[in-house]
This record gives sequence, structure tokens and C-alpha cells, in this order.
Amino acid sequence: MTPRTLSIFGATGSVGTSTLDLVAREGEAFRVLALTANGDASALAQAALRHGAQVAVIADESKYAELRDALAGSGVEAAAGARALIDAARLGADWTMAAIVGCAGLEPTLAALEGGKTVALANKESLVSAGALMMAAAHRSGATLLPVDSEHNAIFQCLAGSSIDDVARIILTASGGPFRTMSRTDMARVTPAQAVKHPNWSMGAKISVDSATMMNKGLELIEAGHLFPIGLDRIEILVHPQSVVHSLVEYRDCSTLAQLGSPDMRIPIAHALAWPQRMATPCKPLNLAEIGRLEFEVPDEERFPALRLARQAGEEGGVLPAILNAANEVAVAAFLDGRIGFLDISAIVEACLSGYSGPRPDSIADILDADRAARAQASHLTEKVHN
Repeated sequence: MTPRTLSIFGATGSVGTSTLDLVAREGEAFRVLALTANGDASALAQAALRHGAQVAVIADESKYAELRDALAGSGVEAAAGARALIDAARLGADWTMAAIVGCAGLEPTLAALEGGKTVALANKESLVSAGALMMAAAHRSGATLLPVDSEHNAIFQCLAGSSIDDVARIILTASGGPFRTMSRTDMARVTPAQAVKHPNWSMGAKISVDSATMMNKGLELIEAGHLFPIGLDRIEILVHPQSVVHSLVEYRDCSTLAQLGSPDMRIPIAHALAWPQRMATPCKPLNLAEIGRLEFEVPDEERFPALRLARQAGEEGGVLPAILNAANEVAVAAFLDGRIGFLDISAIVEACLSGYSGPRPDSIADILDADRAARAQASHLTEKVHN
């Protein structure tokens, strides 16, 4: 059987390394075209050599020489910069993992969708910031867009064999993060080290902080609205501390389907890799008797205002979701650097949203303009907090 070609954007992150782990277990089933990373040239070179990639692209152009030297004589092409990322996305891989963190993944993801093949989406910010444009590109090219976020992948699985027209409600589950039961008074004192310690999932620093503020779930709400267009008023969020039920779909006959699994990202990644078939994984099977109980509760939007802000931005649409995402990225980075407090993250995002008025976007350029403006405003606000 001819191997399927694949590319992984964000190959050195948690989703990228999990994808490569599964690919390696499949022997000759896949052939790697492109691997990319933001700034870790050493890890990228090692992955490219190990998996026989055709090209390795580092986004940070200052790391190009390091990558080139590490790959010298190997036959793996080295490239760097934003344009090289887009060129890699246009190599025509049968299957592309879009896992670049943040809005930096927007243009490569769009380029991959325009190629008309299969794109597995782990970069939620692409749909959050430019959902209408992304979905339109997929429709024009005939690309298959497969959700990899555990919640959206769960919804996708629950919809198998059914019509979206029969769906009454979609329920996104959220772990609640490490501060689920903490008061806002105590949240004001939390440190970056505390915020990145997720109780269930092993994730990168940025997404771990997003989980702690519950902005991650807000972004997923907007993403779900594009992937499963039933209206945001029919998409709900439910806190589920055990992270066993990954999401639920309620149909108009009042049947509710849920997808359950261990909190291991290799499970939804494997589903996207093998779809429409299934593949074996090394993941721990679910043992409900061992878990004992499954709990659910309504999220507290007073303690976690990011949920309210995300829903408002999603309902308003236009460039507000892009502003939400950009301001959040800047504020989270400032928090991780110790320049602002935990509660300042949502406050800065809200200030950026309330200060915007402008036309609806017609192109990626419009989205990127709004993104840059929001980042500038958020950076100014973080400096005011810091000083």
C-alpha cells in the first residue's frame, strides 16, 4: 500500500510529538513531508532526521543556521520564516496536522486547507480568529477538516452517522483547571508555576494557563460554533473535573451521546490520523470502576469571566474573536513572565474588547490587522499594570 504523506506544523509541541509517536508506531504507513517548529531548532532537527522528513522549517529565522548545520548532509532541506511555513503547507501532504500555537498558525493552516486535502486541526486559534474565512476555504477546495481538540473530536465522533439538523444541543465539557474551587481572592495570588500544573492533562504552558482561566473553553466554544453550526445559544459548557467525558451531543429525540476516554491527546489524534477507520494506540484503557464517579457542575462566570467574554465575542463575530485571542495571547505571555497577575489576564482582554469598533473582516489581511492592533493595545495595558 502506498504510504500516506503527512506534514506536522508544530512538531516539537505536545500535539506534534504525540502525533509523531503514533506515526512511528505505524511503520511504513506514513511518509513525512514537512515538520515545523517555532524556535527549538535542535528538537526539530532530531525529529526531521528520525522520521525522514523532506523539509524542516523553523519559524524563528535567527535559528536557521543552527537548523541548517544540524541537518547538513542528511538530505533534509532546512528553511526558515513565515513564508517558508506557508510554502511547506503547500507541498500537498495527504494529511496535515495544524498544531502551531496561537495566531501564528493562521496562514499556514489556511494554505493547507486551500490544498484540498485533509487537515487535522489542533490550532483552535485559526478558527477562533478567522473561522468564517477558514470554513469558506475548506468548502471551496473540498478539504476535509478534522477536529483534534479532545472536545471537538468527541462531538465529531458523537455525530457519526447522524445529521447536524437533528442536534438539539452540544455540551462541551471542561475540567475546570487547577483553580476550579478557588476564590478570586486566592486567584489574585497564584503564580505561573501553579497555573501550568493542570490536574489531568499534560499540555504546554500557554494552553495550561488558558485552562486555568477557562479561556481555553471559551475559545473552544467559538471553534465549535464554526465546526458544528447549530448556533452558540445551543452550545453549552459543563464543568467535569475527571476529564473522562470529553463532550456530549443531545438529539431532538432527547437521546444524548457522549464520548469517553482517558485524558491522553493521542486518542483524538489517532482518530484523526486513521479516520474513517480506527488505529491502535498505546493509551491506557478507560476503567470506570477504578474512576468510581463522574461529576458535573455549571461553570462560575463570576470567577471565570473569560467564558463570558468569549461567548460575547463569538456572538458579536467580526474581528472580535481575533481581538479576544490576540489580547489573551499577550496577557498570558505577560503573566508567564511575571509581569502581571493571574486576574489581570481577563481584565486586559475585556479592556481590549470594549475599546474596539471597526468593519467586519473580508480577508486574512483584515484579521491580521485587527490582531496586530489588539496585541499593541494589550501590550500597552500590560505595561501599565506592570508599572
